[in-house]
Amino acid sequence: MSEQVREKLVKGRPDHFWDALATGDRLRSPGITVSEAHLVQWAGLTGDFVSLHLDKEYAAQTPFGQRIGHGPLTLSVALGLMTQTGYFSNVVAWLGLDSVRAVKPVFIGDTIHVEASVSQARETSKADAGLWTIDYIVVKQDGSTVMTFSSRFLIKRR
Repeated sequence: MSEQVREKLVKGRPDHFWDALATGDRLRSPGITVSEAHLVQWAGLTGDFVSLHLDKEYAAQTPFGQRIGHGPLTLSVALGLMTQTGYFSNVVAWLGLDSVRAVKPVFIGDTIHVEASVSQARETSKADAGLWTIDYIVVKQDGSTVMTFSSRFLIKRR
């Protein structure tokens, strides 16, 4: 089989560059159901062993009435869910977060996804990279917003 034929048969991850998205474009991620394992693994990974997240009896006495997901866990999962859209295969650098707001709690058993919009897609002084600013809205199964934030990325240009 020739190399050209083989390349046409092999389907892999999309190779999106900076010009794949423009200001105003909207993206939606797949969802994930947050489990107790997510909370326990996040605590073990980060050392964030706060009782509100891990102690069922303690959390039952709080205004939430049950354990909630760590805010940074929700943020990280949201960033990860967006990578599954395929648009982040050519990230040169992640430039950070702005305006992070935890609006509502995420409970064990909630399913979340991300609805995002490109608030800025612009060229930079670097010939090989452009900038995306993406506004994230993390939504759970009932349609309510649980978190919002913006994130900036340098993305490889063709």
